[in-house]
Amino acid sequence: MSTAITFSEYGAPDVLTVSEVEPPQPGPGQVRIRVRATAVNSIDVRLRAGKMQGFFPVEFPVVPGWDVAGVVDAVGEGATASIGDEVFGVASVGGYSQYALLDQPVEKPEGLSFETAAAMVTVGEAAYRALRHLGVKEGRTLLIHGAGGSVGSIAVQLAVVRGVTVVGTVAEQDIERVTGLGALAVLYGEGWVEQVMAAADEVDLVFDACGAGVLPDSVALVGDAGKVITIADPSAQQHGVRFTGMDPADRFPQALPLLADLIVAGKLDVPIWRAYPLAEAARAHADIEANRNQGKVVLLP
Repeated sequence: MSTAITFSEYGAPDVLTVSEVEPPQPGPGQVRIRVRATAVNSIDVRLRAGKMQGFFPVEFPVVPGWDVAGVVDAVGEGATASIGDEVFGVASVGGYSQYALLDQPVEKPEGLSFETAAAMVTVGEAAYRALRHLGVKEGRTLLIHGAGGSVGSIAVQLAVVRGVTVVGTVAEQDIERVTGLGALAVLYGEGWVEQVMAAADEVDLVFDACGAGVLPDSVALVGDAGKVITIADPSAQQHGVRFTGMDPADRFPQALPLLADLIVAGKLDVPIWRAYPLAEAARAHADIEANRNQGKVVLLP
């Protein structure tokens, strides 16, 4: 038996329970890892609260969590990693556990910690994918809504590395941090359009990472809905804007080794706000729901 966090009903963070479960067995092409770190994402929180029932039907009890890093301890036939390899990626069986299964393990570079490897999986892939879909190139000006968030701050760094001028809408407490990443930071909320226009001569592309109802004005700002993309606003279709992330076929897992190399090279920072023991998963969820975290939260089995 192994230890995992489960929930058997939707509800507040306290529905998360420390449980004993059978370790999952790897099938063809899969590896099982002894989890060293697992990231807590906002989608985990929404799933536990019952806000994702229309998108992710579940069968109780649920072991939540997708983003993991650890050491391979069992392999299925045809697996691409070997026992003892340090890997990270998206778990096919719940990540809030001592053991998890991976369909596509990614080799973890020696200079990348387990905590950072797990923390960057979902947010890093989302940022990379959005910029890829937009065709962001050197010399362009990109507006990022929610530039102070986990996805937004990675998108800022990836764009700046490419020679892109970045304007980011942020909360007041994030202005200094996002400016330090190389963006022109402006306050979100009323008057953001005027602030953006004052900060940059023009805006070529828009990435909405916050879902705060900014799509109509964003489309008007660039004059073309095809130059706007969102990962957070379900009303996207009403405005002719592309929503990316719900379809697994739309994702770009090939970004993970590229992101890992950037982190090791010191060109990308994924700040970890706090690491909790696995048994304190409920506390981690409560922190995220209350917006107390300034960076990623990870669990350590």
